[in-house]
Amino acid sequence: MTVKLRTFGAGVLAIAAAQVAFAPSAMAQVAITGVETLDDRIDDIEDDVRDDMQRAEDSARFGNPEFRPGLSGSASLGYSGKTGNNESQDLTAGVRLRFAQGQFVQTLGAALDFAEANNESTKEDVFVVYDANYYFDQNFYGFVLGRLKTNGLATNPDPDWDGEGDDPRLENTRRDAFLGFGPGYRIVNTPDMTWRVQAGVGVSYLQDGLKNSETEVGYLAASRFFYRINDNFFVTNDTDVLKSDTALRANNDLGLNVKMTDAFSTRVSYLTEYDESRAIRTDNKLGVSLVFGF
Repeated sequence: MTVKLRTFGAGVLAIAAAQVAFAPSAMAQVAITGVETLDDRIDDIEDDVRDDMQRAEDSARFGNPEFRPGLSGSASLGYSGKTGNNESQDLTAGVRLRFAQGQFVQTLGAALDFAEANNESTKEDVFVVYDANYYFDQNFYGFVLGRLKTNGLATNPDPDWDGEGDDPRLENTRRDAFLGFGPGYRIVNTPDMTWRVQAGVGVSYLQDGLKNSETEVGYLAASRFFYRINDNFFVTNDTDVLKSDTALRANNDLGLNVKMTDAFSTRVSYLTEYDESRAIRTDNKLGVSLVFGF
């Protein structure tokens, strides 16, 4: 449960001049006592919870989504640097671009995450996804999906490795790429129930920390199901399956979404991840998100 309180007293307006005079001291006290840090942390928790709630929403649920024609998007950049007892730098950047032209909608998203501590890189991650959809009508569409994920540190040896046995970089993934395409169809499309499925074929590319690579054909299938029980309660079930020569991988996310009041909403999700290439093939995760305001 995340609750954010903001209080304003009448006395604040009466001493505006004093606030200006003592603003630097007050700001320093807020930073030292941790009030500002806690407020930032609460904001982060709220963002995470709301993101989880919004995962149940699907802009393409009821048909061809209406996006603003032409190019639109957003970009963000964050940097922090620290010196003194410890030196560190963190750089994060993200961009989301969408180009809509009639029945053809393309989306490109990218996230970069770089970190350094005491002049040594601790993170060099890049994640890029391209998603294109062409809507022939309200029920039938075609898609192209491409993604690339890289880990620049996968080429570095493990500092704790004693040189015996297999090089740990063999188990690290330096590049993970996939490109696939196929058709999609809406089996049910009503205000209270929607169900669409899509399937396709693609190419998967993996490269380990020693630059050994493997390319294989993969087959993918997905299902998106939505059912509204009433105005305050709906159920979603999202399934994704990827079959390749290496393994069968599948995810299933079941979500129960309840809007109890205008100020109180909750989502309970159960995520199952299956990968037959692992020793323990199935992982399960239960998630509960609450949003409460007053």
